[in-house]
Amino acid sequence: MLRHATPWLTAAALVLGSAPASVADTLDAKTAFDRLAAMAGTWTGSPDASDLEIPDGEAPPPPEVRHEIQVSANGSVVMETMNPGTDHEMINMYHLDGDELVMTHYCAGGNQPTMKLALDKSTADRLVFDFTGGTNLDPKVDGFIHDAELVFTGDNQVESRWGGYNAGQPTGTMVFHLARSK
Repeated sequence: MLRHATPWLTAAALVLGSAPASVADTLDAKTAFDRLAAMAGTWTGSPDASDLEIPDGEAPPPPEVRHEIQVSANGSVVMETMNPGTDHEMINMYHLDGDELVMTHYCAGGNQPTMKLALDKSTADRLVFDFTGGTNLDPKVDGFIHDAELVFTGDNQVESRWGGYNAGQPTGTMVFHLARSK
């Protein structure tokens, strides 16, 4: 019955932050994109890299992080800037490609992995992105961000999880515990 939920019902689920299972079952790329767009603003928090292998010579993450999210290009793209103005600044661009939601991570490491929303793994409160390719990287050799996940943990709170790979093997997950500050 809720397969074709009315727009107001879908919008209400997004605003409330926690959708009932029947609404979550109708998650599609457009609904997920709208959820990301609703995050527009500044988010601050702390990183957790306890299981992440940090290569020799690379700096650990900063103790506090800031993510700025804005909607651009006439509402067709969501741009997330991680740690703006720092050496660790990175950009994530989310956009619809037909009936798929794709994301490109512009990494401070100089590569650009691309991921797609995995609808079979995602819910209204958990958006999972899987690696589909990228530029300036060889997945069999290089280190890069392989997967991402946004978990909406409460009102104006989200966990942003980033899975690293190196030489074709997982290297751990960086988790940012974020809360809306503006």
